[in-house]
Amino acid sequence: MKKLIAANWKMNKTGAEAVSFLKEFKPLVKDANADIVVCPSFTSLQDAAKEAKGSNVHIGAQNMHFEDSGAFTGDISPLMLKDFCEYAIIGHSERREFFKEDDQMINKKLISALKHGFKAILCVGETWEQRSNNQTEDVLEDQLVKGLDGIKDTANLTVAYEPVWAISRGNPNQKAATKDDAEQAHVFIRKVLAGIFDEDTAKKIRILYGGSMKPENAKELLAMKNIDGGLVGNASLNAKSFAEVVKAAQ
Repeated sequence: MKKLIAANWKMNKTGAEAVSFLKEFKPLVKDANADIVVCPSFTSLQDAAKEAKGSNVHIGAQNMHFEDSGAFTGDISPLMLKDFCEYAIIGHSERREFFKEDDQMINKKLISALKHGFKAILCVGETWEQRSNNQTEDVLEDQLVKGLDGIKDTANLTVAYEPVWAISRGNPNQKAATKDDAEQAHVFIRKVLAGIFDEDTAKKIRILYGGSMKPENAKELLAMKNIDGGLVGNASLNAKSFAEVVKAAQ
């Protein structure tokens, strides 16, 4: 199974900046043996998609609404994204925290994304408080069971373990999870997936690590048996830095 390395640019980069990044980035990874995804902001998607066309870089959305159309001021439907995106991030911790998306809404978005043929990346993860209270496994299982409710076809499903405590806003003593911490969580996630689906299906679903992956720690994290790639934040904003993470997946 190829590793999947996805860039989440969050609320960064204009359309022109996205094009400039991709012009620099594409030659650096043209021979990479990994699936590469870049997820720009909505306003940069069209420019990014044009620049990435014909390369081994795929484009994804950071979020989407679950309805195809309607009175949802300021939101974006899957039909509006299909021309530009192959992937979609669903349930990122910032959507959960800042925009109050609960597991039921995330489940609706995931069902919609898969129905429309997107390769969906479902994010799950615990906060520092939950981890301190030994609730990690309870939180992960709850998010997975509720988020995957009603999902039957997993061919386009990826899960990203995103410990909120391992990113800058999640913990005043923030640091990336150790490779062993990350692997332990990935093993548990795969165990839950086996319970929801079956053992064979669980083995085929890629599980990414998404907590402060960067060139300095990517190689050791990606060497772990159950870590199938990365969802990269800050380190993906610089072309050379993100290329180093991609190369670590070889």
